[in-house]
Amino acid sequence: METEGSTYETKYSFRDVAERSAEESAIDDWLPVGPSRRTGKWWYSAVHNITVIVGAGVLGLPYAMAEMGWGPGITFLVISWLVTLYSLWQMVQMHEIAPGKRFDRYHELGQHAFGEKLGLWIVVPQQLIVVVGVDIVYMITGGQCLKKFHHLLHNFNSIVRVSLAAAVMSVSYSTIAWGASGRRGVQPDVRYGYKSKTTAGRVFDFFSALGSIIFAYGGHNVVMEIQATMPSTPRKPSKEPMWRGAFVAYVVVALCYFPVAVAGYLVFGNEVDENILITLHRPRWLVATANMFVVVHLIGGYQAYAMPVFDMMESLLVMKLKFTATWRLRFVTRNIYVALTMLVAISFPFFGGVLGFIGGFALAPTTYFLPCIIWLCIHKPGRFTISWLINWVCIILGVLLMVIAPIGGLRQIIIQAKTYKFYS
Repeated sequence: METEGSTYETKYSFRDVAERSAEESAIDDWLPVGPSRRTGKWWYSAVHNITVIVGAGVLGLPYAMAEMGWGPGITFLVISWLVTLYSLWQMVQMHEIAPGKRFDRYHELGQHAFGEKLGLWIVVPQQLIVVVGVDIVYMITGGQCLKKFHHLLHNFNSIVRVSLAAAVMSVSYSTIAWGASGRRGVQPDVRYGYKSKTTAGRVFDFFSALGSIIFAYGGHNVVMEIQATMPSTPRKPSKEPMWRGAFVAYVVVALCYFPVAVAGYLVFGNEVDENILITLHRPRWLVATANMFVVVHLIGGYQAYAMPVFDMMESLLVMKLKFTATWRLRFVTRNIYVALTMLVAISFPFFGGVLGFIGGFALAPTTYFLPCIIWLCIHKPGRFTISWLINWVCIILGVLLMVIAPIGGLRQIIIQAKTYKFYS
């Protein structure tokens, strides 16, 4: 009688390298995600996770605090940190849940849990919305920060090439954001009341703020791809270095997010801008440096989020449509993608509203509750056990956030669009 383990081996295991054709091996080597790139170490995981998590979202946290208030704002920041750390741990553990198989892509894990076709339709649309949406937000943020830099220093001739890694950039501009805010001190006329004057406005702002905070914890959509770079043996599976690096990254996330959110709101109150670096003006050189750090970080962060899109596009073109795997194909497809995200970002540069909408509509499912649903499908914990209860709490919370958060973000986009002139 065939055991469960042998069934997994038969259905999911990779064929031996020697059995693969030269064409298949060449395609694997050419694609950006695959078994030929398993050379990562634990600190690779830390760096990549810092890059994809500590991004543009951190700059909107003080504004989210202004929309929510002290108590709800701090509470939801802490809850989001705990819930997303838990769901990240689940994804790391499930990377090699089937013997002999590694789920190098988010949708492959979904297919294992829900079936080949259903899993693809559940995961891929949501993941695409997230990674494309994040890249659009990164384009918007980069444009804002370049504009602020130009306003402060007037020309770009004095820009010195910044060679620090994107992860260092994100930590640096986060530190500058709360450090410069603290240096300003609490403003004389600071007010901590809600930004909106009407009850309806306060409710919708609260919904939008939920989405903004959700957006800030959105690195899960490339976790499987990051772990795919880790080597794995029976004695030392990839989940060990991956989780070590991911936990270090989450400690860094806490050290960036909470000071920025608290200091920015404490100093400026409900007068803080959607992007905290836009609110800051002095010291000019430091604020200008922070804005350039954002731009440099977004170059790396954009690439990290775009990688699953590139992998999907190139896999489709080469494996399904039989295009030849060449640098020309990659050059054309990737530049078209960058151009399209840039066009959307230029057309709809609504930072806060886009954060709220994408955070709630796309990031809540893939970050807050989809990993929990997959965990329940694969592990099947007993009803009312601790694991069962924790996962269902996360699922219910995530579904509620997915429903209400986009409403606030969409309303904010509509309000801003009323006075916006395209390409002005």
